[in-house]
Amino acid sequence: MTDDAGWSELHGGVQPSPVVRGWLRLIRALVSGPVSRIPPDVLSAAGVVVLVGAWACVAGLGWPGLVVPLVLAAGILDGLDGAVALRTGRARPLGAVVDSVADRLGDVALGAILFALGAPLGWVLAAVALVFLLEYLRARAQAVGMPGVGAVTVAERPTRLIVVAMAAGGAAVFPAGVPLLGWGWGVLFAVTWTAVGVVGMGQLLYGVRRSMPPQFPPVR
Repeated sequence: MTDDAGWSELHGGVQPSPVVRGWLRLIRALVSGPVSRIPPDVLSAAGVVVLVGAWACVAGLGWPGLVVPLVLAAGILDGLDGAVALRTGRARPLGAVVDSVADRLGDVALGAILFALGAPLGWVLAAVALVFLLEYLRARAQAVGMPGVGAVTVAERPTRLIVVAMAAGGAAVFPAGVPLLGWGWGVLFAVTWTAVGVVGMGQLLYGVRRSMPPQFPPVR
């Protein structure tokens, strides 16, 4: 769903911010064009390919500046696959699985980009592991029918895309590292991603706890 009410319904009743509303308008405009004829699974796969290309720009070519538009393009593709599926009536369970797998592969590619930007492997693994754990917890809670656990956390995929884009943009503008801090851009944003992941996990755990039905009926 690309309308505000549909987005809110899919995200635990959370009302979209002005930024999200603008994003939904962009997706609606793109879906209304020729892109609607592209199979949703192809869009999902294309998003992964674009992120792998972004990694190659850093690891192979040493061009971090190209990562920013490529990460933005991957984010747009990530929003388009579901929107096209719903608009054209091609939404199906297998498509949701393909989309989920593509998202996790994309998260690995994002971690690889930070590693190529100089982030320590330990921080990258911690950041990506938190993503996998958060998404697994959400999926398991939804599978057993807990309502409300799809609510948005601070650690959602758009945040991860923004974090990596900022790291690459910083590396392109200030190759020597973060001014004043003396850290590499990959290090700074791998730590940021991990910290945001911890907060997001806490939010999701709280949501799961609130969604759990009581074990016993209340005593009257």
